[in-house]
Amino acid sequence: MGSYATLGAVDLDQAHGFYDAVLAAIGWRSHADFPGWRGYSEGGSGEGFVLWICTPFDGQPAAPGNGAMTGFLVSSREQVDAFYRTAMDHGGTDDGAPGPRPHYGPTWYAAYLRDPSGNKLAAVCNG
Repeated sequence: MGSYATLGAVDLDQAHGFYDAVLAAIGWRSHADFPGWRGYSEGGSGEGFVLWICTPFDGQPAAPGNGAMTGFLVSSREQVDAFYRTAMDHGGTDDGAPGPRPHYGPTWYAAYLRDPSGNKLAAVCNG
């Protein structure tokens, strides 16, 4: 396995529905699914960076990490907008609507949001 991140889910069915839709907006899809876990990757290939949505291994309730965020680099501002819009349509909450972020660089365009379990996500286009 290569580089990956795991995000805990409070409600797996809700989380999987959210991530199935939101990640499809940027060309990602599930490539692995087994009890308590679903893996997502670009194109559903299982290659490169993988995001796992799961119930916590220790059996405790899922809770977002303070200061933790998972960001997805996308190829266009339209993908940032679609990621954000799809998230809002599937139970996400706003944490920074799509727009320029010149304090990060002159071409930085991003959106920030929370998934239904409270995990912070970003979609970023730097160009």
